Amino acid sequence: MIIYPTLELLNGKCVSLKRGRLDEPVIWHVDPLETARQFAAAGAEWMHVTDMNALGGDGNNDELIEEIIRAAGIPVQLGGGFRSRERVEHWIGKGAGRVVVGTMAAHEPDWVTQLANRHPDQIVLAVDMFQGHVMTEGWQKYSALEPETFVAAFDAAPLAGIIVTDIDADIEDQDGRIGVISGLAAKTRHPVIARGTIRTADDVARLKYVYNIAGSLIGRALLSKDVDLAEALLIARPEPERVAEFQ
Repeated sequence: MIIYPTLELLNGKCVSLKRGRLDEPVIWHVDPLETARQFAAAGAEWMHVTDMNALGGDGNNDELIEEIIRAAGIPVQLGGGFRSRERVEHWIGKGAGRVVVGTMAAHEPDWVTQLANRHPDQIVLAVDMFQGHVMTEGWQKYSALEPETFVAAFDAAPLAGIIVTDIDADIEDQDGRIGVISGLAAKTRHPVIARGTIRTADDVARLKYVYNIAGSLIGRALLSKDVDLAEALLIARPEPERVAEFQ
């Protein structure tokens, strides 16, 4: 299982959102570039960055993200406000290892399939679930799409994966509902990356054995030091299978 240490950027600062609200961020007094370097030094294979300004339609953190991509030393999976093919192409050209799309996939699924075919294994689908439906526009709009139908529409596309968030659990500040996420994971051939499920190292150990969960984003728990990244990476590593000894 791949652990994606995560930075959420708002006005150049690292933040976490309270109950998904952009107007009530928790600000972490850490340097984004140095934190990205620390993620790599701890042994992370990937990191995830979300541009919260772009997500909310209020500017962007483009210059900082370019610096992070150069400084991290590991591939960066980038999300936040990708609502046009041009912006996706722009960031792939700038060196983003993967780009995450959600709202765009809900409104223009054919465009996303075309992008995935053009950039195989570089497009990630975001599925934000709330009360059995897909949310768009950064959790602000309730759609008529059911998660299973939404995911099935991209089954043939060469996606790098699907990030699944159970917003019900995130808003209530409860442990992520692994059952909800794993239920969707069982209905897609694409590897699923869980979001909002890890608050302690024990959560990593539990998630590791859930079918088709290929990774997890960890942001707040790292910045609050509730989870040590090096320990989480060690727990997430595949365990060697026992091989019968032959005489």
